[in-house]
Amino acid sequence: MKFILTGALLAAAFAVNAPLAFAQMSADDLAWINRCISDNKRGGATAEVVRKYCICMNEEMDDNERLSISAWEKKNPQAMKKCDKESGWN
Repeated sequence: MKFILTGALLAAAFAVNAPLAFAQMSADDLAWINRCISDNKRGGATAEVVRKYCICMNEEMDDNERLSISAWEKKNPQAMKKCDKESGWN
């Protein structure tokens, strides 16, 4: 019973805080994420997995990065592996 209550509390906390994470994204972040989603829409993963992957990759990048996420990931295979795992894109 404690496990179920703990899980419910964690899910509620995530649901409350999830909009805050998106609120902290700039318009530039959203543009890069949308471009990444467009670049990867035919990669064989669900839309949700692609979105999670692109958000993760955007968070891995420096705010002053000039490369697109798709170009940056090729130069940073460790970040790509990390985001593959976190998003469920295997």
